[in-house]
Amino acid sequence: MSVQPHRDWISKWAVYAAQKVAVKEYETQRSLTYRELHVLGNHVAKVLTDKGLRKGDRIAILSESCLEYYVLFAAAQKTGIVLVPMNYRLSAREIDYLLADCEPAMVIAREKYKPILEACGHYQHVSYTVSMEEFAEDAYSRRFSTYAFQARTDIEDDDPLFILYTSGTTGFPKGALYTHGMLFWNAINTHLRLDISSRDVSIVCTPPFHTGGWNIIPTPFFHHGASFTVMRKFDADAVVRLLEQERVTMFMAVPTMIQMMKEAPSFATADLSSVRYFIIGGEPLPLPVIEEWQRRGIPIRQGFGMTEVGPSVTSLHQDDSVRKIGSIGTLNFYLEARVVDDNGNDVPQGEEGELLLRGHVVTPGYYKNPKATAEAIKDGWFYTGDIVRQDSEGFFYVVDRKKNMYISGGENVYPAEVEKFIGTHEDIAEVAIIGVPDETWGEVGKAFIVRKPSATLSAEEVLSYCMGNLAKYKIPKYIEFLPELPKSDTGKIDRRRLKEMEAAAR
Repeated sequence: MSVQPHRDWISKWAVYAAQKVAVKEYETQRSLTYRELHVLGNHVAKVLTDKGLRKGDRIAILSESCLEYYVLFAAAQKTGIVLVPMNYRLSAREIDYLLADCEPAMVIAREKYKPILEACGHYQHVSYTVSMEEFAEDAYSRRFSTYAFQARTDIEDDDPLFILYTSGTTGFPKGALYTHGMLFWNAINTHLRLDISSRDVSIVCTPPFHTGGWNIIPTPFFHHGASFTVMRKFDADAVVRLLEQERVTMFMAVPTMIQMMKEAPSFATADLSSVRYFIIGGEPLPLPVIEEWQRRGIPIRQGFGMTEVGPSVTSLHQDDSVRKIGSIGTLNFYLEARVVDDNGNDVPQGEEGELLLRGHVVTPGYYKNPKATAEAIKDGWFYTGDIVRQDSEGFFYVVDRKKNMYISGGENVYPAEVEKFIGTHEDIAEVAIIGVPDETWGEVGKAFIVRKPSATLSAEEVLSYCMGNLAKYKIPKYIEFLPELPKSDTGKIDRRRLKEMEAAAR
């Protein structure tokens, strides 16, 4: 039996374009050709299986993007081992929850994150641990060797390749299963909408714990034999210079990044003639920003995605970026969509309703969480929780974001998760958080807090309580104390009223 053609992509390009650079690392200038990536994937696959790791076992990774992440990806395609990229911006308390949930057989982490891991009780029970530095030294030194490894032939479409954690609307992160089948169909969808070919070149500076850090550029590029440079950390001026130096053809970013690049010293003089367009996700760009980049010769292509579906769901062609300002575009190729009311009935075109999605790029569910899976997937349709409308030409518009989520510097923040922690403070009776506008980050959190009787809690004390227990981007920037929170007739917190209060105060 032979390996199915959409399983072990790197081995194919190791034959088709052996000497072509697949990925380069900006900070170290190390690079791997497709042949070298395949060789190292074989080596790591053998090392892991010799240790007893098998299909379905999890490897948790705590590291910025680096070449070795992609070597692990190559090994995972060959073995069926599941990668769990963890958010290195989280606190020890938050990481410990993820370790308890995914129960990894191995943890690979940079040395600088070792103190955080050692503060995690569940880290002590992991069978194999290794530093990323040690792993990298061993792997990279063997790139010119020859390793044969028989890739598994029993990897099915619904077998997971990643577990990607999303902040939970109920206060706990959920591990979305990202499968081999999703990977393949997302690569096809992305290629069909973005015209990806083996001639394309990009820069990747979105973090590896996001599906966008894997499945907007890197994995579709691997599928099509293209090349990219990876950066461990976003640097606006360095990115603008790299666009010119590497003759980049497309680049994916979130609005905050685009704003910062526009203000970079090299923005005015860099030769950006190779760039076909920028791909923008997260939230719509204001028209003046679109027009300013267009004056530099770069069209803006916006889209909509989510971890559990694709992630690429819709795309707004660059030719429509001004004409359809505010739209997330039209549905990607191999996807179906419905817009329904609260009773699950389709609404007439132009009316608002919840977006439902169906297709091969939809997750089979959340890891060890049948309740959340059942709530999200009904009769084969994924309920996004996003309220949208569709115009007469088929273009979608997001009316309200998923539940109460806001986006801060490209990071999704779910108030319920933050509220759950802040509510553990002994002096706090109630707390509600909303996103408010911020010039730098797009949005930041504002917490409305009701103190317990006789408590004298200050805003500084609340922020101090959050530090070290929540990722910095989740910590509210503003604190306001209220005698009581506004409630609906059913007793639920009236977040709309809080937003109206905040808008009136500005």
